[in-house]
Formats: sequence, structure tokens, C-alpha cells
Amino acid sequence: MRKNAIEHTRLLALSLLAEGDMYGYQMIVELARRSNHTFDMKEGTLYPVLHGLEQGGFLKAYRKEAPTGRERKYYRLTRKGRTALREEKQAWERYSGAVNGVLRGGAEAEPV
Repeated sequence: MRKNAIEHTRLLALSLLAEGDMYGYQMIVELARRSNHTFDMKEGTLYPVLHGLEQGGFLKAYRKEAPTGRERKYYRLTRKGRTALREEKQAWERYSGAVNGVLRGGAEAEPV
């Protein structure tokens, strides 16, 4: 995975969970699919982020049995997590807008 993706793993994880509860490997697969495999995240990258978000109260984890009979740990976004997602998304939009403004020569840059 590229450096920028690692720096923004928290935003990516929160964003995926905003659409519904997921288990870790499901998040890895979905992130790869949505990014056309630009983000091929490893478990060693995602799980520490999920644990940190859970400890911070941004996520709640629960266990649920899969159709295979195997138990999986699912993650659910909390109200605090939704607030953090909104704030991080706004920060990302400001940052990416500023980068795009520089790349375009500044003439088309609009504040976000």
C-alpha cells in the first residue's frame, strides 16, 4: 500500500463503515474493489487502526456467526465516529482541493 493510503487509513475505514457494519477482511476486499486495487491494504495495517478507533469510542465491535458457522468480529460506527468522519472528510477535501489548485496553477482553486 502506498504511503498516502496508510496516512489516511482512518478516514478510509470510517468511510466504509458509514455505509454499514463490516468485518475486517470484508473492509480490505471492499477497499481494494472500490479503489481498483490502488489500496491493497494488509491486515497488519487495518487492524491496528480499527483497534485504535474502537478504543477511542469511534467504533463498537461485536461478534456474529457467519453462514459458515465461523464467528466474525464486526465493526459499527458510533455517533462519535460519524462526527470524526465528517471532520476528517472536510479536512481531506480542503487538502485535496489545495493540492489540485497547485497542480492546476492556482487559477481554478476554490476554497472548500
